[in-house]
Amino acid sequence: MESDSISPQLSLVLGDAVLGVDALPRTAGRVRFKRERALDVFRLMHDGLGFRHLSMVGAIDWVQYREVFYVLWSDDRRQYVHLSTQVPADDPRVESASGVWPSANWHEREAWELVGVTFDHHPDLRRLLTPDGYAFHPLLRSFLLHEPEELEVKVRDV
Repeated sequence: MESDSISPQLSLVLGDAVLGVDALPRTAGRVRFKRERALDVFRLMHDGLGFRHLSMVGAIDWVQYREVFYVLWSDDRRQYVHLSTQVPADDPRVESASGVWPSANWHEREAWELVGVTFDHHPDLRRLLTPDGYAFHPLLRSFLLHEPEELEVKVRDV
């Protein structure tokens, strides 16, 4: 299937929630969507279009905004599709996909921890890679390397 094959279905059901579908070789394309309609997009992709496996969630800091992206797989279509939404740098949040794809759980935690994107209604948004009390998001372009003595990291007894 070509990338345009899912465009009519997306437009019919989601209307203006879909900002566009860009061609990506050997995939169903990259679907750009409004963050306010994220849950609608997730449900349609999973239930309506058969993209039942979420392979990855990630985020990129572009300074003025952050891009959150999702990689989905459909066994029926034997095809990947990429979802993408922009969130403003001053309000970096989007609905969690973990209610639709449980595998989003750890990916969203990592994106929150490293890039500072909050996933609303996430069941357990806490750190995976850095210590509790760490106040930084190391993959933000504004992140400055600090000398060890400048950091105060709170640790907990296990």
